[in-house]
Amino acid sequence: MMKPTIRDVARMAQVSISTVSRVMNAPESVVESKRERVLEAIEKLQYQPNSFARGLIYKKSFTLGLLIPDIENFYYSGIIRGMQDACIKLGYSLMICNTDRDKDRLLSYIDILHEKQVDGIVFASDVLFPEYYDKLLRCKIPFVLLSTHSDEYDIPCVEIDDEAAAYDAVKFLIDLGHREIGMIGFNHENSISGPPRYEGFVRALTEAGLEHNASKIRSATHRFEHAYEAAHELFTDYPELTAVFCVADEFAMGVISYLRDRSILVPGQVSVVGFDNLRIANMFIPKLSTIAQPIYEMGYRAAEKLHELATTGKVEVVRERMPHKLVVRESSREK
Repeated sequence: MMKPTIRDVARMAQVSISTVSRVMNAPESVVESKRERVLEAIEKLQYQPNSFARGLIYKKSFTLGLLIPDIENFYYSGIIRGMQDACIKLGYSLMICNTDRDKDRLLSYIDILHEKQVDGIVFASDVLFPEYYDKLLRCKIPFVLLSTHSDEYDIPCVEIDDEAAAYDAVKFLIDLGHREIGMIGFNHENSISGPPRYEGFVRALTEAGLEHNASKIRSATHRFEHAYEAAHELFTDYPELTAVFCVADEFAMGVISYLRDRSILVPGQVSVVGFDNLRIANMFIPKLSTIAQPIYEMGYRAAEKLHELATTGKVEVVRERMPHKLVVRESSREK
């Protein structure tokens, strides 16, 4: 059976199509007798306007936008999954934009999402530069930060405590008896999670009287290959290392891969701890000890938070911290 159309409703109610439209759009502008006939016809026919029509009626598109820096990074598949599931529950579609950390592209995506009249945007993992903030404000699009925060602006965000998480990872290595500990960190100065993870590394070392390790750090951008190169630099300069803390699981895999190519045993000679607990962390050999972020839940919460902001104009908790935990697997052991 064909889905009923607005034309069918008009015919049954014996009014014009524009009257049906006005009943859905501005009911008070239609005389009561006609209005009741239209509502009765809608009910009888079980007429449902399509999403475009609903958008015109409710001034909403029932669509959320997600800005992510790298769709190939496993981390974001968990984020997308969580957001997608929350969107289904809340009645939204999801538009995903991959920015490659390119400022111009990101700004043009905001324009595109504005043209599509999205009801809100989740901005993930990047620094909220003033030009992004200004454009989002000018477009009047509600937005929420995910895996990032802003010290300058009071923007709702969902993240973990990066400093505490890194501290837990490094303290775990120290408690295993390691005294020569290095780190592979994020190298761009515009990283939000990089500095607090470094601070957690230094705090754990300082507490244990191992400050001499604080400079044993090399940086990588977000890819396995870069971490492989960074591991080469780190172990060339500090061959005495028996443990490495990596700020991403992909980095930990790069380090382990480098060590295996040099016939250095993990965890026999060097222990490695990652960060994120990607699905692949449990499939890699050796299975990764890592800091687990609740990635799926973070994506889910970001969508819920954005819905709250878009529908009420505010959020209950502005800066939401999700719990992290250390997961111990095969890539680490006692010294």
